Amino acid sequence: MTRPHGLRAQELDIDEERVTRAHRLLVGLGAALVHRPFDTDVHQRLHAFLTGDASGVLTSLSVLRRRLKEQLRRRSAELCGNRLRPGGGAS
Repeated sequence: MTRPHGLRAQELDIDEERVTRAHRLLVGLGAALVHRPFDTDVHQRLHAFLTGDASGVLTSLSVLRRRLKEQLRRRSAELCGNRLRPGGGAS
């Protein structure tokens, strides 16, 4: 399965993947609405997301938001392959 930004399957946990996929979908739908505001297909795709996947995405987002700043830094370093300094900078 292809992952956002070419990441391998084991690199994103379920919540990270769900939120990332939803973010990309919603950015794309937002752009489509700006470009084609009366396109019924775009409206149907947005409606399908809101009535289907949105609840699970919001749950995953809540899980991610509960992570401590240090956990987020460590996770970012794991995904990026970088070593992050304690103050937030990269080395």
